[in-house]
Amino acid sequence: MAHKRIRTFNTRDTYPEQSLDNDLCQAVVTRGGSTVWMRGQCPQDLDTAKNIDSHDPAEQTHKVMQNIRQLVEEAGGEMGHVVKLVVYITDVRHREAIYRVMGEYIKGVHPVCTGLVVQALARPEWLVEIDATAVIPD
Repeated sequence: MAHKRIRTFNTRDTYPEQSLDNDLCQAVVTRGGSTVWMRGQCPQDLDTAKNIDSHDPAEQTHKVMQNIRQLVEEAGGEMGHVVKLVVYITDVRHREAIYRVMGEYIKGVHPVCTGLVVQALARPEWLVEIDATAVIPD
């Protein structure tokens, strides 16, 4: 693993009442490398800025995480270099669906993660926005 992950855990253990499987940690230590700061990614195409045609939180999250993966790869990295995620959702009832999908993309990565429920995002049809930070080792 490229970075030191402190106190790794899985949300199966910390949220046993929810059907989640996210590999996270309490802190990540990086050294050197190139930091990739990504703006909040939304369920839209990176090239056209066109929204995906879905109001399903899982489908929207797949697109958001695909965008994050694409940006990390375009910067010369891989998902294992992601160190932090901030998840914004507009309805707490969508949390499990969103986090289940997110977990597919961060399996074995263990980034730190903060989740927030917000009143709205920039477009009313968006249910989720995730910003990410990655550090690509030298």
